Amino acid sequence: MKLVPIDRRPRRRGAARLGVLLAVGATLLALGALPASAHIRVSADGGAAAGSYAQLAFRVPTEKDNASTTAVQIFLPADQPLASVSVQPHPGWTVEVHQKTLPQPLQTDDGPVSQVVSDVVFTAQSPQTAIAPQQFDQFSLLVGPLPNVPSLAFPANQTYSDGSVVAWNQSAAPGAPEPEHPSPTLTIGPASPDSGATPASSDSGSSSTPALVIGIIALVLAVVALLLLAVALLRGRRG
Repeated sequence: MKLVPIDRRPRRRGAARLGVLLAVGATLLALGALPASAHIRVSADGGAAAGSYAQLAFRVPTEKDNASTTAVQIFLPADQPLASVSVQPHPGWTVEVHQKTLPQPLQTDDGPVSQVVSDVVFTAQSPQTAIAPQQFDQFSLLVGPLPNVPSLAFPANQTYSDGSVVAWNQSAAPGAPEPEHPSPTLTIGPASPDSGATPASSDSGSSSTPALVIGIIALVLAVVALLLLAVALLRGRRG
């Protein structure tokens, strides 16, 4: 009886093609998910509640590979002016605070306020203190009292050492995907019974968590797919 060898090449080719498809798909998913978490974000240390003060941290990453971040301009909400804005000094950076006069004064516990901060500009004092590629830095503001609204947008301009400026000022419609240059947005919780207490769940940086998780899963899938592809190709060579 003559034995007929079984041709396993179609099966190996199928496994190789599957590995290629998985690797490409996972890589595209990773590339699409990870950059979204690298935009300028704002979060509140300890949370943010209506009627209270909050220490805001603006996380600024440098997304360019051939230029450093040399200046960051943060705009305070124009439609919801804040009566009090204090700036935390940042080593190696100068700070400029610009004010504007309101058409109608804000009524506060300390009396009417007619002038408020419109924007704050942080500028690196030297190339050494600028934010280099693949690095990030944080800038802090103490603001309040926060209005009774669901969220506040803080548009920002990011200036690079090559002279380019990226405006983070886009807003997404409800249910729509995040735009290319979204405004840093702070989620505000309801007023707390205790004036000094704030809910811990109002960190607006959590919006980047799903993208980060998806990116990590995609990278893991890409590694697995590449291993499957390598095994399939190795078996094909042995065959």
